[in-house]
Amino acid sequence: MENKIHIKEINIENFKCFKGKFNLKLNEGLNILVGDNEAGKSTILEAIHLALSGLFSGRYLKNELTQYLFNNEVVAEYVEKLSKGEPAQLPYILIEIFIVGDDLAKFEGDSNSDSKKECGISFKIAFADKYQKEYEEFIKGENIKTIPIEYYDVFWTSCAREDITARSIPIKSALVDSSSNRYQNGSDIYISRIVKDFLDPKDIASISQAHRKMRDGFMDDTAIQSINSKIKTATKISSKDVKLSVDLSSKNAWEGSLMTYFDNVPFHHIGKGEQSIVKTNLALSHNKSQEANILLLEEPESHLSHTKLNQLIYGIKNGNNDKQIIISTHSSFVANKLGLKSLILLNNNETVKLDDLQEGTKSFFEKLSGYDTLRLILCQKAILVEGDSDELILQKAFMSNNNNSLPIESGVDVISVGTSFLRFLEIAKKIKKSVTVATDNDGNPKVVKVKYADYLGDNAVDFIKIYFDETVDTGTFEIEGKRFNYNTLEPKLLKVNSLDSLNKIFGTSYLTINDLHKYMKANKTDCALKIFNTTETINFPQYILDAIK
Repeated sequence: MENKIHIKEINIENFKCFKGKFNLKLNEGLNILVGDNEAGKSTILEAIHLALSGLFSGRYLKNELTQYLFNNEVVAEYVEKLSKGEPAQLPYILIEIFIVGDDLAKFEGDSNSDSKKECGISFKIAFADKYQKEYEEFIKGENIKTIPIEYYDVFWTSCAREDITARSIPIKSALVDSSSNRYQNGSDIYISRIVKDFLDPKDIASISQAHRKMRDGFMDDTAIQSINSKIKTATKISSKDVKLSVDLSSKNAWEGSLMTYFDNVPFHHIGKGEQSIVKTNLALSHNKSQEANILLLEEPESHLSHTKLNQLIYGIKNGNNDKQIIISTHSSFVANKLGLKSLILLNNNETVKLDDLQEGTKSFFEKLSGYDTLRLILCQKAILVEGDSDELILQKAFMSNNNNSLPIESGVDVISVGTSFLRFLEIAKKIKKSVTVATDNDGNPKVVKVKYADYLGDNAVDFIKIYFDETVDTGTFEIEGKRFNYNTLEPKLLKVNSLDSLNKIFGTSYLTINDLHKYMKANKTDCALKIFNTTETINFPQYILDAIK
């Protein structure tokens, strides 16, 4: 993207979920926004699109201002001050977009909230001074419940203090929201605009002429002429000529009347997943040399099968050479595949980037994209275990000590990570996530201590805990000529429970501990599931109990 115009930074103030000033620094290419619901992912996409196009939900906002765009708390504080007779400053919304690229001199100046020299765009919804006298009369009234939006206007300027329009902005955005259908006529208007961008003026003129000929043909049709004749003689609503026709109110009327078909099916009747892929690929293909394009993708995983999602991700990764792409997602698969280095975590109006993860960690999650990285990133607290049986046992231990309540009900997510503990801990340390590891010692606690040396002893991290059994158990039992390992989860469970109690839970009748050892080793997940579902009292190894504290 060398010499291509792109967004380097945005400020959002008092817009929807953002109270006060929110700042976000963006990567030149790909950006993946993650966070809990209501964290502001969608709002960021909407704000960028609004500041670059003037459009909100597919309509020009200037003529459709509403108080519901403002942060609720900001509005409430304004209303409360008025009710108390205190001086109350009218709230405003400010979206600032700072851009980098060539030939931007006319956008350069210090007219921004930080008063620093930047190239940028300011989109402000604020009180218009021309209504000052009317406003003073308004606030004398009683029971004011919200801001007087009728006294507001849109102020769209550059950092050079010049008024601007969408046409004068040298960077264009396309918002693709696959989670809903925001645009009239199945997003045909959106597609028409993108298709139009591929065409030169001669092509557009040809379409307009063909559309006019269609209109003329409609009017010349004998059936239509007969109907218009009837209307003319029957109507008494006007002295003027009344007839049916086709709208040609503007030279670009074709944009709103033409419909896009796929295999003879109207666009708005094909599946939403296919719609998402079509809109995204069209936006990625947009290639006017004088423009740098911003592609805004809202939850691209919505309505897509695994195969289709792979196709979409492939298109995004390979269409990112000259585009800046900003994606919101709840999908670990999407985040992993596109690369954690591009991920931006939103939390309490703050942002955390994972761009400085070790290359091995970034590559690992990209290649093995099934890992639930976002579960770790978005949960309140995580407990990491090796496999399914460990997860079931730990969940049961938690329930046994918390009135049969699942960990997730207390904001604790138990995640199976295989042997990739250190990969997940690297992410946890970066984002300061509270994480506990519950792991076997496998007969060698020293090896465990070496493995987790960065999180133990003098290197201990307050929010990361490592628990394992430091006792090494031994015995003479062998299975198929191999020495039995007494230091995994199953034998540790048998150690703190009786033979009879476990036989009862499993529905077995083994007479010796070794026979039960053999059974539990061969049926790990099944045994764990039976323990999870049992109503019988069961004891747990101390390292498991420590992990659930």
